[in-house]
Amino acid sequence: MNRPTMSVKKTRIEGVYEIENKFFEDDRGQFIKTFNSDFFEAEGLESNFQESFFSVSKKNVIRGMHFQKPPHDHAKLVYVVSGKILDVALDVRKGSPTFGQYYVTTLSDENAKSLYMARGFAHGFLTLSSSATVVYMTGSVYSPEADSGIRWDGFGFDWPLKQPIISNRDQAFEKLI
Repeated sequence: MNRPTMSVKKTRIEGVYEIENKFFEDDRGQFIKTFNSDFFEAEGLESNFQESFFSVSKKNVIRGMHFQKPPHDHAKLVYVVSGKILDVALDVRKGSPTFGQYYVTTLSDENAKSLYMARGFAHGFLTLSSSATVVYMTGSVYSPEADSGIRWDGFGFDWPLKQPIISNRDQAFEKLI
């Protein structure tokens, strides 16, 4: 699966995009480009990322639905370097025509895709593989006082498992609906 260039796919929710990353594979292994500021700017996507994080999660872990309140809100770029996740972006922009709607996709080390979310989206995921390493790039620096979230089962999405592993923090968030 060699993809010589990056490409952006619009989703049904304005501000959420799937990115087909530049991907090369040969007998040595794989090489994947996950970010290029010129490409992002040409596509009208925010490209001034301020922080990068990664998480390692076990199978059946749900992390989310996290976001930062303005003025510390941020665009986010998410991709998987190892494993497979069900990734969810939830529109929490008050006044948006898609407020409360969500977009779901699968990200994995095999499909080498990224999910880009503009400011105003909550984000979460379910680990589908035995473990998954997920990288997040954010357009603002983490601010504890702006940290917020929506309860994982409180926005109308039916997660495909009965007994997820969820942190106490994520359990305590309020429901959107």
